[in-house]
Amino acid sequence: MFGKLLPREGNFFEMFNQHADRIVEAARAFEQLVANYNDVHLREQYNRDVDNAERAADRVTHDVNRLIHKTFITPIDREQIHKLINTMDDVADLIQDSAETMALYDVRHMTDEITRLTALSVKCCDKLRDAVKFLGRIAEPAVAEAALKACEEIDRIESDADRVMRSAMSKLFREEPDVREVIKLKAIYELLETITDKCEDVANVIEGIILENS
Repeated sequence: MFGKLLPREGNFFEMFNQHADRIVEAARAFEQLVANYNDVHLREQYNRDVDNAERAADRVTHDVNRLIHKTFITPIDREQIHKLINTMDDVADLIQDSAETMALYDVRHMTDEITRLTALSVKCCDKLRDAVKFLGRIAEPAVAEAALKACEEIDRIESDADRVMRSAMSKLFREEPDVREVIKLKAIYELLETITDKCEDVANVIEGIILENS
Protein backbone atom coordinates (compact mmCIF):
# COMPACT_ATOMS: atom_id res chain seq x y z
CA MET A 1 0.00 0.00 0.00
CA PHE A 2 2.78 2.44 0.91
CA GLY A 3 4.47 1.91 -2.45
CA LYS A 4 1.27 2.78 -4.29
CA LEU A 5 1.21 6.18 -2.62
CA LEU A 6 4.54 7.17 -4.18
CA PRO A 7 5.41 7.62 -7.87
CA ARG A 8 7.41 4.62 -9.05
CA GLU A 9 9.61 6.52 -11.46
CA GLY A 10 9.97 10.27 -11.75
CA ASN A 11 10.67 11.83 -15.13
CA PHE A 12 14.34 12.33 -14.32
CA PHE A 13 15.70 11.97 -17.83
CA GLU A 14 13.47 14.76 -19.14
CA MET A 15 14.60 16.97 -16.27
CA PHE A 16 18.25 16.21 -17.06
CA ASN A 17 17.53 17.29 -20.64
CA GLN A 18 15.91 20.51 -19.45
CA HIS A 19 18.93 21.32 -17.32
CA ALA A 20 21.35 20.57 -20.16
CA ASP A 21 19.35 22.93 -22.40
CA ARG A 22 19.73 25.69 -19.81
CA ILE A 23 23.48 25.08 -19.64
CA VAL A 24 23.75 25.51 -23.41
CA GLU A 25 21.59 28.66 -23.23
CA ALA A 26 23.90 30.13 -20.60
CA ALA A 27 27.03 29.18 -22.56
CA ARG A 28 25.75 30.71 -25.80
CA ALA A 29 24.61 33.87 -24.05
CA PHE A 30 28.07 34.15 -22.51
CA GLU A 31 29.64 33.67 -25.94
CA GLN A 32 27.51 36.55 -27.24
CA LEU A 33 28.53 38.65 -24.24
CA VAL A 34 32.19 38.11 -25.15
CA ALA A 35 31.56 38.78 -28.86
CA ASN A 36 29.68 42.04 -28.12
CA TYR A 37 31.68 43.14 -25.10
CA ASN A 38 32.38 46.63 -26.43
CA ASP A 39 28.65 47.37 -26.67
CA VAL A 40 27.60 48.12 -23.09
CA HIS A 41 23.87 47.62 -23.74
CA LEU A 42 24.35 44.28 -25.47
CA ARG A 43 26.80 43.22 -22.76
CA GLU A 44 24.17 43.91 -20.09
CA GLN A 45 21.49 42.11 -22.10
CA TYR A 46 23.60 38.95 -22.49
CA ASN A 47 24.61 39.15 -18.83
CA ARG A 48 20.91 39.02 -17.95
CA ASP A 49 20.44 36.10 -20.33
CA VAL A 50 23.22 34.19 -18.57
CA ASP A 51 21.65 34.93 -15.17
CA ASN A 52 18.20 33.86 -16.35
CA ALA A 53 19.50 30.57 -17.75
CA GLU A 54 21.45 29.85 -14.56
CA ARG A 55 18.41 30.53 -12.36
CA ALA A 56 16.28 28.25 -14.54
CA ALA A 57 18.94 25.54 -14.19
CA ASP A 58 18.87 26.03 -10.41
CA ARG A 59 15.12 25.45 -10.40
CA VAL A 60 15.51 22.19 -12.31
CA THR A 61 18.24 21.08 -9.88
CA HIS A 62 15.96 21.86 -6.94
CA ASP A 63 13.09 19.93 -8.54
CA VAL A 64 15.28 16.89 -9.22
CA ASN A 65 16.68 16.80 -5.69
CA ARG A 66 13.16 17.09 -4.28
CA LEU A 67 11.81 14.39 -6.60
CA ILE A 68 14.54 11.96 -5.51
CA HIS A 69 12.99 11.93 -2.03
CA LYS A 70 9.44 11.50 -3.34
CA THR A 71 10.08 8.72 -5.83
CA PHE A 72 9.74 5.13 -4.68
CA ILE A 73 11.70 3.51 -7.52
CA THR A 74 14.17 5.63 -9.50
CA PRO A 75 15.34 4.69 -13.04
CA ILE A 76 19.00 4.79 -11.98
CA ASP A 77 20.71 4.87 -8.60
CA ARG A 78 19.66 7.80 -6.39
CA GLU A 79 23.25 8.77 -5.70
CA GLN A 80 23.96 8.84 -9.44
CA ILE A 81 20.96 11.11 -10.00
CA HIS A 82 22.06 13.42 -7.22
CA LYS A 83 25.67 13.55 -8.39
CA LEU A 84 24.76 14.10 -12.04
CA ILE A 85 22.32 16.97 -11.55
CA ASN A 86 24.50 18.76 -9.02
CA THR A 87 27.63 18.45 -11.15
CA MET A 88 25.66 19.76 -14.13
CA ASP A 89 24.51 22.66 -11.98
CA ASP A 90 28.14 23.45 -11.20
CA VAL A 91 28.68 24.02 -14.94
CA ALA A 92 25.86 26.57 -15.09
CA ASP A 93 27.19 28.26 -11.94
CA LEU A 94 30.68 28.59 -13.44
CA ILE A 95 29.33 30.22 -16.60
CA GLN A 96 27.49 32.76 -14.47
CA ASP A 97 30.58 33.25 -12.29
CA SER A 98 32.63 34.01 -15.41
CA ALA A 99 30.20 36.70 -16.57
CA GLU A 100 29.92 38.14 -13.07
CA THR A 101 33.68 38.23 -12.57
CA MET A 102 34.15 40.19 -15.79
CA ALA A 103 31.73 42.80 -14.50
CA LEU A 104 33.11 42.90 -10.94
CA TYR A 105 36.72 43.17 -12.13
CA ASP A 106 35.80 45.79 -14.72
CA VAL A 107 37.57 43.92 -17.50
CA ARG A 108 38.04 46.49 -20.28
CA HIS A 109 38.59 44.32 -23.34
CA MET A 110 38.40 40.75 -24.53
CA THR A 111 41.55 38.89 -25.53
CA ASP A 112 41.89 36.26 -28.24
CA GLU A 113 42.46 33.74 -25.45
CA ILE A 114 39.14 34.58 -23.78
CA THR A 115 37.40 34.15 -27.13
CA ARG A 116 39.08 30.78 -27.74
CA LEU A 117 38.37 29.47 -24.24
CA THR A 118 34.77 30.64 -24.53
CA ALA A 119 34.34 28.83 -27.85
CA LEU A 120 35.73 25.63 -26.32
CA SER A 121 33.38 26.00 -23.34
CA VAL A 122 30.39 26.27 -25.68
CA LYS A 123 31.53 23.17 -27.60
CA CYS A 124 31.90 21.29 -24.33
CA CYS A 125 28.42 22.29 -23.18
CA ASP A 126 26.95 21.24 -26.53
CA LYS A 127 28.57 17.80 -26.22
CA LEU A 128 27.40 17.57 -22.60
CA ARG A 129 23.83 18.08 -23.78
CA ASP A 130 24.30 15.39 -26.43
CA ALA A 131 25.55 12.91 -23.83
CA VAL A 132 22.72 13.71 -21.41
CA LYS A 133 20.05 13.24 -24.08
CA PHE A 134 21.23 9.67 -24.64
CA LEU A 135 20.78 8.66 -20.99
CA GLY A 136 17.14 7.63 -21.25
CA ARG A 137 17.99 4.96 -23.87
CA ILE A 138 21.35 3.60 -22.73
CA ALA A 139 19.89 0.08 -22.55
CA GLU A 140 20.30 0.15 -26.35
CA PRO A 141 23.95 -0.72 -27.15
CA ALA A 142 24.21 1.74 -30.04
CA VAL A 143 22.88 4.58 -27.88
CA ALA A 144 25.22 3.72 -25.03
CA GLU A 145 28.13 3.76 -27.47
CA ALA A 146 27.07 7.15 -28.85
CA ALA A 147 26.88 8.55 -25.31
CA LEU A 148 30.37 7.27 -24.53
CA LYS A 149 31.68 8.87 -27.73
CA ALA A 150 30.16 12.20 -26.67
CA CYS A 151 31.92 11.84 -23.31
CA GLU A 152 35.21 11.13 -25.09
CA GLU A 153 34.73 14.28 -27.16
CA ILE A 154 34.21 16.29 -23.95
CA ASP A 155 37.51 14.90 -22.66
CA ARG A 156 39.25 15.96 -25.87
CA ILE A 157 37.83 19.48 -25.74
CA GLU A 158 38.87 19.80 -22.10
CA SER A 159 42.44 18.89 -23.09
CA ASP A 160 42.32 21.56 -25.81
CA ALA A 161 41.19 24.11 -23.23
CA ASP A 162 44.07 23.12 -20.95
CA ARG A 163 46.54 23.84 -23.75
CA VAL A 164 44.93 27.18 -24.59
CA MET A 165 45.00 28.24 -20.94
CA ARG A 166 48.67 27.31 -20.49
CA SER A 167 49.55 29.32 -23.59
CA ALA A 168 47.35 32.21 -22.42
CA MET A 169 49.03 32.30 -19.01
CA SER A 170 52.50 32.23 -20.55
CA LYS A 171 51.64 35.11 -22.87
CA LEU A 172 49.95 37.06 -20.09
CA PHE A 173 52.92 36.95 -17.72
CA ARG A 174 55.42 37.68 -20.50
CA GLU A 175 53.61 40.49 -22.28
CA GLU A 176 51.15 42.26 -19.94
CA PRO A 177 52.90 45.12 -18.06
CA ASP A 178 49.87 46.12 -15.93
CA VAL A 179 49.74 43.95 -12.79
CA ARG A 180 46.04 44.65 -12.33
CA GLU A 181 45.28 43.34 -15.80
CA VAL A 182 47.35 40.25 -15.09
CA ILE A 183 45.27 39.55 -11.98
CA LYS A 184 41.97 40.12 -13.80
CA LEU A 185 42.76 38.08 -16.88
CA LYS A 186 44.34 35.25 -14.91
CA ALA A 187 41.09 34.87 -12.94
CA ILE A 188 39.00 34.89 -16.13
CA TYR A 189 41.20 32.35 -17.90
CA GLU A 190 41.05 30.01 -14.91
CA LEU A 191 37.27 30.26 -14.62
CA LEU A 192 36.74 29.55 -18.31
CA GLU A 193 39.05 26.55 -18.21
CA THR A 194 37.22 25.29 -15.12
CA ILE A 195 33.96 25.21 -17.11
CA THR A 196 35.48 22.56 -19.37
CA ASP A 197 36.91 20.75 -16.32
CA LYS A 198 33.45 20.55 -14.80
CA CYS A 199 31.96 19.34 -18.11
CA GLU A 200 34.54 16.55 -17.96
CA ASP A 201 33.33 15.75 -14.43
CA VAL A 202 29.79 15.43 -15.81
CA ALA A 203 31.10 13.16 -18.57
CA ASN A 204 32.76 10.96 -15.96
CA VAL A 205 29.47 10.64 -14.06
CA ILE A 206 27.65 9.75 -17.27
CA GLU A 207 30.28 7.14 -18.15
CA GLY A 208 29.77 5.58 -14.71
CA ILE A 209 26.01 5.50 -15.18
CA ILE A 210 26.39 3.83 -18.58
CA LEU A 211 28.82 1.19 -17.33
CA GLU A 212 26.53 0.30 -14.44
CA ASN A 213 23.20 0.38 -16.26
CA SER A 214 23.67 -0.46 -19.93
